[in-house]
Amino acid sequence: MSPSERPSGQPLDDSVTVPLHRLAHARAGDKGDRLNLALFAYDPDHYALLLEQVTEERVLALFAHRGASRVRRYPMPGLAGMNLVIDDVLQGGVNGALNLDGHGKTLSFLLLAMPVSVSSISQD
Repeated sequence: MSPSERPSGQPLDDSVTVPLHRLAHARAGDKGDRLNLALFAYDPDHYALLLEQVTEERVLALFAHRGASRVRRYPMPGLAGMNLVIDDVLQGGVNGALNLDGHGKTLSFLLLAMPVSVSSISQD
């Protein structure tokens, strides 16, 4: 198909954009003003894609509106997952924050909403 025949908005290649929750699940924990997000691929074949697209830079940008100052990513290849440690994201932590979720337990859902590009996933 030539570019002129391609329907508007369709990517040039076979990739599509989906929310991260289509490929992975996550758990959140906290300590003070630091959030810990553990992300695991449902299918180990998607682990490389997660490493490629769930970068420290993208996660920091995703949490910038909450004041995040740093993200460190710790790959866990044997588990097809990664641990993301995000500093200064809990707006003071459970004892200092005025927000409703000082623990950050629901912030894994923000990560799982991150768009990722995939080439072979069912659109069901």
